[in-house]
Amino acid sequence: MGNLPPEAGIRVPPKTLREFVQRLFVGGGMRDADALTMAELLVATDLRGVVSHGTWQTLGYVRMMREGRVNPQPEIQVVTSRGATRVYDGDGGMGHLPSIQAARFVATAAQEQGLAAATTGNHFHFGGAGKYSRMAAAEGCIGISVSSHRWPRQGMILNAANGASPMSIAFPARDQPPFVLDMATSFAGFSEQDFERAPFLYFKQLGLGAAAHVLGGILAGIWNADRIPPASQWESNQGGFFAAFAVDAFMDEEEFLTQMDRFVRECRAADPFPGHTEAELPGNVEARLEVEYARDGIPVSDAHREALETTATEVGVGSPLAEYEHTRFEESPTS
Repeated sequence: MGNLPPEAGIRVPPKTLREFVQRLFVGGGMRDADALTMAELLVATDLRGVVSHGTWQTLGYVRMMREGRVNPQPEIQVVTSRGATRVYDGDGGMGHLPSIQAARFVATAAQEQGLAAATTGNHFHFGGAGKYSRMAAAEGCIGISVSSHRWPRQGMILNAANGASPMSIAFPARDQPPFVLDMATSFAGFSEQDFERAPFLYFKQLGLGAAAHVLGGILAGIWNADRIPPASQWESNQGGFFAAFAVDAFMDEEEFLTQMDRFVRECRAADPFPGHTEAELPGNVEARLEVEYARDGIPVSDAHREALETTATEVGVGSPLAEYEHTRFEESPTS
């Protein structure tokens, strides 16, 4: 599932989609509160146009819980706390649940202490990284979120060290859209021809991926023996690292926001890449989509809709999506 607007589908109000997805997770065995957290985070991702990590994932998540591979009712615990740092144990459940707690903690603690960091481990997928870093940016902090997962050490070093770990860094702004880098650290498939033409691309990719794996993987304890089958019954193969830095611990916050607005504005006024009509920094397009989708509804492709309705059938929940057939579009809703 790519992250381009679908060419055909329906538009669904965020509230409707959120309530529907919450019911799907409850049907998969989750508590109401945890199901609401999942729905809120996945719909927030959809609103940014990051389809690959939004409600599209619901079918796979629910199936894994129903198959007994992911704990549907984990007991999240803070296992260590030292100063403005914490370590969270996800108890084999979805990674979104401890990760949102960690993201809230670092955003709050950084405002008080200047900076804060946390790791999460013993859980499954945490979704898109940007929703966690943006929480810190919304509180006047620079936010960082990174994740990684266990995978076999095989093949060439690019695969052995990288693993497509995601990372996000978010910076607050005032009037301009926030600058939010949100990406996988694996971004170019390997070929000898491409390597010979641009080896630096692969070396940088290798470095980013390895660093993300250490922060969001090794430091988060994903290789601890008790988190690996058969010692653990859960597929708790992922971890996360979260940090926040209060802007006003380093300079006057209003001055920073003024300079960020100037920086973003000047970059957006620059010449765009060939074949593009606009120059935008990371996160700018997503901010525009968030406003549009909140107003007009989230575009849901036919395949996305089928996945949600399949989940509904499997857990015995009614689907409201047919009510929005009148919003059907047959070309990109942002074109």
